[in-house]
Amino acid sequence: MAARVVWSANAKHDLKEILAYWVYRNKSKTYSKKLNYLINKAIEEIVMYPKAGKLTSVKDVRAKIIGDYTIFFEEKNNKIYLLRIWDTRQNPERLTGL
Repeated sequence: MAARVVWSANAKHDLKEILAYWVYRNKSKTYSKKLNYLINKAIEEIVMYPKAGKLTSVKDVRAKIIGDYTIFFEEKNNKIYLLRIWDTRQNPERLTGL
């Protein structure tokens, strides 16, 4: 089990943008709160079972899928590095920072 979660600037920005989008679109924070809860539960699962993430084409980077979102992460030195939280409905060519 990894001891600590380290958020990249990209992952923090991704989460903030995703939640803000849903607040704006729905004119309510209800869905954003639910989505934030689901993402945090997924991160807890990643901490408990980091090898359960799907391997990606980038060396040592794994992915955890939550509905329409994917959390990209890597495990190094007993830490989980959250690299991106990606809305999979976007153009995959825009995905950078892994």
